Amino acid sequence: MPLIPAFHEIRFPTNIAFGSSGGPERRTEVVTLGSGGERRNARWAESRRRYDAGYGVRSLADVHQVIAFFEERRGKLFGFRWRDRADDASAPPGTEPTATDQTVGTGDGATTVFALKKTYGGLHAPYERPIAKPVAGSVRIAIDGAALEDFWVDPATGVVTLAEAPVEGATITAGFRFDVPVRFDTDQMVINLAAFEAGEIPSIPIVEIKP
Repeated sequence: MPLIPAFHEIRFPTNIAFGSSGGPERRTEVVTLGSGGERRNARWAESRRRYDAGYGVRSLADVHQVIAFFEERRGKLFGFRWRDRADDASAPPGTEPTATDQTVGTGDGATTVFALKKTYGGLHAPYERPIAKPVAGSVRIAIDGAALEDFWVDPATGVVTLAEAPVEGATITAGFRFDVPVRFDTDQMVINLAAFEAGEIPSIPIVEIKP
């Protein structure tokens, strides 16, 4: 029997995802001193997204769509793609990605492989988020501002391979759309149809998969 990959390269139904709630989560340890002062320590180096797809379920047809998707993923077992409408591109909302949106590396004359990433903030403590699930066909690459044509992108990993190594000191930039690698955060789908028809929203927790 063939080995089934632990991740399915399929996107959760966008019509339901667009009505969901959620966003980034961090884990910070706060210690209160005897003086009343605080000491704070980041337990996670990277943020993790959490969502609740239940807020996007609006009809019985949506319920059936989610159940079918849940069953094929075997609950928590297999990961899948999720489109976060609030944050799904290298460019600001309402604008199209361009090849100079995000800096992804600096040339050294030998390296041809670069990983996509998105930077948040800039002045105090910018955060570089790895982008592992770019949307196929959406990636644009530039070297020192000049658009590049000869490159390959692995949409399953976010790794970009250039045909030639950029010269030392050259700035490699990228623009792209992306999905979030996620899984269901439950092995039990509980939907009370009586409550649903009365307006009660089911909870369908979804959590980002980190490498």
